[in-house]
Amino acid sequence: MIVAVVAFVAMAVKGEIVRPVQWSSSITMTSATEGYVEFDANISKGWHMYALQLPEGGPRPTTFVFTTVEGAEFTDEITATKAPIEKVDMIFHLKLGWWDSDVSFRRNFRLTDKGGCKIEGYVEFQGCNDQSCIPPTKEPFDLKYGEVTASKVSVADSVGNEITQHHVAAAGDANVEEWWQPVSYPEIGPDSITDISDSSWWYILLWGFVGGLIALLTPCVWPMIPLTVSFFLKRSSDRKRAVGDAVIYGAAIIVIYLVLGLAITMIFGASKLNDLATNALFNILFFLLLVVFAISFFGAFDIKLPSKWSNSVDSRAERTTGLLSIFFMAFTLALVSFSCTGPIIGTLLVEAATMGNIAGPAIGMGAFALALAIPFTLFAIFPSLLKEMPRSGGWLNSVKVVLGFLELALSLKFLSVADLAYGWGILDREVFVSLWIVIFVLLGMYLLGKLKFSHDSDLDYVSIPRFFMALVSFSFAIYLVPGLWGAPLKGVSAFVPPLYTQDFNLYEGGQFKEFHDYDEGMKYAAENNRPVVIDFSGYGCVNCRKMEGAVFDTQEVSTIIKENFVLIKLMVDDKTSLSAPITVMENGKKIKLETIGDRWSYLQRYKFAASTQPFYVILDNNGNALVKPYSYNENVAEFLAWLDAGLKQYAKAENN
Repeated sequence: MIVAVVAFVAMAVKGEIVRPVQWSSSITMTSATEGYVEFDANISKGWHMYALQLPEGGPRPTTFVFTTVEGAEFTDEITATKAPIEKVDMIFHLKLGWWDSDVSFRRNFRLTDKGGCKIEGYVEFQGCNDQSCIPPTKEPFDLKYGEVTASKVSVADSVGNEITQHHVAAAGDANVEEWWQPVSYPEIGPDSITDISDSSWWYILLWGFVGGLIALLTPCVWPMIPLTVSFFLKRSSDRKRAVGDAVIYGAAIIVIYLVLGLAITMIFGASKLNDLATNALFNILFFLLLVVFAISFFGAFDIKLPSKWSNSVDSRAERTTGLLSIFFMAFTLALVSFSCTGPIIGTLLVEAATMGNIAGPAIGMGAFALALAIPFTLFAIFPSLLKEMPRSGGWLNSVKVVLGFLELALSLKFLSVADLAYGWGILDREVFVSLWIVIFVLLGMYLLGKLKFSHDSDLDYVSIPRFFMALVSFSFAIYLVPGLWGAPLKGVSAFVPPLYTQDFNLYEGGQFKEFHDYDEGMKYAAENNRPVVIDFSGYGCVNCRKMEGAVFDTQEVSTIIKENFVLIKLMVDDKTSLSAPITVMENGKKIKLETIGDRWSYLQRYKFAASTQPFYVILDNNGNALVKPYSYNENVAEFLAWLDAGLKQYAKAENN
């Protein structure tokens, strides 16, 4: 069976200005004295714009600022014509709202001057897609109706021709003007954009296939293999027909589980599946569901479908012939094995759904069924292999118990998401790590026979596989121990809570010196003869945080930056006010830079012809780009190759 997967095409931006939201505005009069201003936002496909109200600690909300209102007064607050999508963000761990399609905003007013009115101001917004964000951007508007008798518009007394004049005076270094000149990029260095959706498909596919292989080793499925294969071989004297029936049986298993996955997708829909990844209530339900599955695997009870279902399907299989009979046999297997496969399927569907992909459940179930069906077909083609199969016994129940421990550990991941979203503080990082240590120590003890559950057989000795599995479990528990004091635990960083929830941390963050002022960093680099890594980031940039955790915090990257580079991190959404506003010309319009974030955002646009974050550039001491810019890509090896290419170009330029 071939499963065709249509992957999303990431919108990669390399060295160009991106304007994902286009604005238009107008005044509409509903009567002689009343009307409303309307702002229409045209949002590009694949992008979203944040809502008007967001909680503290998250990205920047969309904000309308009215600097001049003459001849009119507003009668209400500005509102959107449709409600934003609301989800709990996995990175910020906050409930955020945004629009991913066109939306309009209105605010009503009444005239105080019969002649007309004038309304000026700007809308500040931030657009993001799956791989990057633009910095908070101001879009000015100037609306008029009729004739206004007076004007109170405030304009700058003068416009500076070059922003560099301000920086030369501030830094006291004549090289500053050169540092701010636009760059041209050499065709050197690796490409950096990664399609993150493509990797998620493979993750779901692998997860489903492994789940199917594990299901084979449960006491509900394993004994069925020789019984089913023997039935097909005895059913027909023609071996080719018997093999054909077994192949059809395997295909029927795949179809049944694939239909189940498609049904889940159709019931929930694409948006609902994405909600599962971030909704706090769903995460609590997933946590409870996995705990119930774990308790079931430990032997407290069996999760079974009503027996009349399997009996009814079994009787149909006996009464029918041909392909329909084989299909009902496969359906019977799916029903009678549910007490073992149900928890595995449930966990698989939870993981597939929380990946946020609409076809995730179908892909996962298809891979699960493929792994489940292969042995039935394989043993029918090569029946002599049945003699080599391990016999059923107590080891099958041990597989269930081991799965119970793993389900219990995985359940904490979902409880952690809910805990962070609501701010309960009951599952801080050290508490989470402590629970995992206990779970995997207990798993190791179970594998060595020191723990015994109700359905376990007596263990006379420890087999070699059990010994090595116990060794892995104990080793993993020991690996987790430094995490109690703040060690990064890179191997499980996708599961454990973020470091900021750690109450006690012996590991100092920031292994290399960072500059947060471009001119100061460039001056330091020139004095110390080092190349510069510019990191355009943002407090509200989700993928910037991902890059910091997955790439910059690794030992290899932090070491090479510390020993060879000067890192300048510029936050384009820093709202700290400048000592004095700076007015510049951009695209024929006067732009006033009022905050530190405005300055760095302008620098990125003016010098580097880019506007999305994360965005990384390697410069020499004259402000020239040494290699192609680097964007969102969590591949550490490629980032190291990019740094190495920059170092080589810097050394080459120094030697010339």
